[in-house]
Amino acid sequence: MASEVISAEVQQRTAEHLFRVLGQLKGGAMKFGQALSVFEAALPEDIAAPYRAALTRLQEAAPPLPAASVHKVLAEQLGPRWRQRFRELDDKPAAAASIGQVHRGVWRDGRDVAVKIQYPGAGPALLADLNQLGRLAQLFRIIQPGLDIKPLLAEIRARVSEELDYELEASAQKAFAKAYADDDEIMVPRVVAATPQVLVSEWVDGTPLSTVIASGSAPQRDLAGLRLASLHFSAPTRAGLLHADPHPGNFRLLDDGRLGVLDFGAVARLPGGHPEPIGRVARLAIAGRAQEVLDGLRAEGFVRGDGDIDAQAVLEFLHPMLQPLIADEFQFTRAWLRAEAARLADPRSPAHQLGRQLNLPPSYMLIHRVTLGSIGVLCQLEARAPYRSVAERWLPGFAEPAPVG
Repeated sequence: MASEVISAEVQQRTAEHLFRVLGQLKGGAMKFGQALSVFEAALPEDIAAPYRAALTRLQEAAPPLPAASVHKVLAEQLGPRWRQRFRELDDKPAAAASIGQVHRGVWRDGRDVAVKIQYPGAGPALLADLNQLGRLAQLFRIIQPGLDIKPLLAEIRARVSEELDYELEASAQKAFAKAYADDDEIMVPRVVAATPQVLVSEWVDGTPLSTVIASGSAPQRDLAGLRLASLHFSAPTRAGLLHADPHPGNFRLLDDGRLGVLDFGAVARLPGGHPEPIGRVARLAIAGRAQEVLDGLRAEGFVRGDGDIDAQAVLEFLHPMLQPLIADEFQFTRAWLRAEAARLADPRSPAHQLGRQLNLPPSYMLIHRVTLGSIGVLCQLEARAPYRSVAERWLPGFAEPAPVG
């Protein structure tokens, strides 16, 4: 009971701090709100509900660009004859993006398209907001008490800055679309045209993942969770990239059961796939091979130097986090994530103390953030699925090695 009280107090202070910072951010407010929304599943409902409401107000507060401003951006980016590229273009935006808005149109060849247009001046405003990121450190410490926040925030700054370049995003989207062409689980829209501030892609119909979370049936939520896990584990192997912005607004559940994936502005480049030590150490931990787990973590830089650290304590620290990969089926829930957050946040718990002795190497920074984000979405979905089998198929080092001879 004491640990739960302490955790709730810490979470309450963090949530209040978050609301204040979000209220002060300008051009990048929605981007940060989207990135942080995946962590609401770790907060008690009386805290999470006001946060969701604040994020909704934040999204609705972005005024749409007037049609004249939209046309001006299109003329600057696509040329003065930009209208000839479209059969139709709805001047009213269909959706707000984090640093722009999306319009529905019909391309000259008859394809339905989504036209993402960056807000004029979004770049300088977003970069100015990056200076506020340090004030969000407390939220991340709830999830990982021993995390060195400075390199994480530096990584977020770098990735957010990349999202200003729609041509760079188009390159990543093309790689994903090629990797998942004709796939029966994942659908990635093809790029139609791209400039630094305008990105035209094929339109994707389907049920937004936020709707599935709010009112979807259990089978829908389970299927969406399985598809999301498949994307997370398979993309580095298939595309050499990890989709690094796993918030619900970037996914659609299609009528044919596939997961439609949107927004490739933030990606982690993993040309060799997920690092093999991730899967290997997870497999060894599940098997209870404590010393080998400690050796593997030390070799990758998760344990600093040769300091004295108890291998069995490390195993006990990791084991609850690995529950989704232990059972043949696992259901992610908000209650499970809140229990993990409480375990790590209570300063008197062994997990909290050990967490302060561990390190997060910079090379794993983005993978760690995306994994946490994906888990947050899975807990919002409360999805049950055979996640272990997905990891065995796609996560290097996780499956038991074939016997020699």
